[in-house]
Amino acid sequence: MQTRIAYGKVAHEGIKTMAALEQYLRTCGLDKSLLDLVMLRASQINGCAVCMDAHWKELRAAGENEQRLYSLDAWRESPHYTEREQAALAWAEAVTRITEGHAPDEVYEQARRQFDEKELVDLTLAIVSINGWNRVNIAFRNVPRTYQPSAGQAVNKNSA
Repeated sequence: MQTRIAYGKVAHEGIKTMAALEQYLRTCGLDKSLLDLVMLRASQINGCAVCMDAHWKELRAAGENEQRLYSLDAWRESPHYTEREQAALAWAEAVTRITEGHAPDEVYEQARRQFDEKELVDLTLAIVSINGWNRVNIAFRNVPRTYQPSAGQAVNKNSA
């Protein structure tokens, strides 16, 4: 596969704006590993190799258990996730697949039991962000290259 457009070079200011949302998310108070887990799951759903590569590496660098990563696409059947993580993953799937049920009330209620209003808005912004990155990377056929974990910095998904 060959990259169609090096979007970061062509629309630098737009990508910089997307990266600013990522920076906010890294300082919003939600756990970085929870954010990366949710972003990895959304990227699995969307089939974004660039973002899956980045978030897998971020989680591994943070010491995430490989068994939890291997079972992420079957998290409902796995005992390896907390109730808070399950709520976040369910919400991530509902928002990512928004045309399939329009974020059902029962999934929203599950998330509200685990997250206060600000946390849920921030979590939703994270899901919106990763879905945006997924779509840009997939549309322009960006491919995983030599991504290195950020060591706590905002994730730069533009390797094109």
